[in-house]
Amino acid sequence: MPHSPVATRLRSWATRLDNSHLLKFLLVGGLSFAIDLGLLVILHEVFGVGLWIATPVAFLVSLIFNFLLQRIFTFKATNRSHSSFIRYAVLVVFNTVATDFIVNTFANLDLTYTAGKVVATASTMAWNFFLYKYWIFPSDQATDNAASGTEPKITPKQKAKPDTRSNT
Repeated sequence: MPHSPVATRLRSWATRLDNSHLLKFLLVGGLSFAIDLGLLVILHEVFGVGLWIATPVAFLVSLIFNFLLQRIFTFKATNRSHSSFIRYAVLVVFNTVATDFIVNTFANLDLTYTAGKVVATASTMAWNFFLYKYWIFPSDQATDNAASGTEPKITPKQKAKPDTRSNT
């Protein structure tokens, strides 16, 4: 029985979404944000931890979750995990300082710290996607080589085979 054009289009759209790095990045990012904000509220509201401590702690816990899922689920990275982790750590330091500054600025302006958290997340998300995709979890050997400044490695299968045909 042939598939209807609508069903075919829906399947095609679903496949594209499933293969979309951006969609997966946003999904994992949304889960990470929920962990981040939830832990921040629990630490600050329930346990009375100061914002200067609760904000970076919640942020760092969510980033560990984020790193693992982005590496495995979103980008299916095959590059060396230690080099990805070092690059990720550099980004984490920058994002942590930026997030802590934004959240506390909102709190000091008598705005809610949760609004500051939303603004901080939106601010960091834009550059994070591109840095994750092209610098932290590069998808192919060429991207890895471009980032490290090395030449691509040629495997024995990639080497040209000599022409053994006779010219006679």
